[in-house]
Amino acid sequence: MVMKDPGWLTPQEQRAWRAHLAAHRLLSHQLDRELQVFGLSLNDYEILVNLSESPEHRMRMSELADATVQSRSRLSHQISRMEADGLVAREDCEDDRRGTFAVLTDLGWETMQRVAPEHVASVREHFVDLLTPEQVATIEEVYTGVVEHLHTLRSAK
Repeated sequence: MVMKDPGWLTPQEQRAWRAHLAAHRLLSHQLDRELQVFGLSLNDYEILVNLSESPEHRMRMSELADATVQSRSRLSHQISRMEADGLVAREDCEDDRRGTFAVLTDLGWETMQRVAPEHVASVREHFVDLLTPEQVATIEEVYTGVVEHLHTLRSAK
């Protein structure tokens, strides 16, 4: 079996890739640490954001798993923990007996209203304010293309 040339990264490409990985890990760690003050993880917050931005503050579990890029079973365990904390509830789908909705509770909504301003301030401090407006525009443009490519691959499966 002959291996194809992988197209090794140039030194600059490798530095850019490693900087991306380090920034992603460090930023995620910092934001997660700051959310722990509120008893939330970054994954919890992402679920609350998705539900808070959805009509009637509810989403099918399958759609929420896709939106948060989690397996159905992992999401189910996380929703169980969040249910125990009173942040979300599960409701059966009336039109699909196999389907289940995750629904933001009043406490979940109150938590979002309390935590979101602090989280946005953290994102601004640790990311946005470190960049020029031109850099923000470039990052948006670059990552939009990457996200679209990866969504296409996920949809093809």
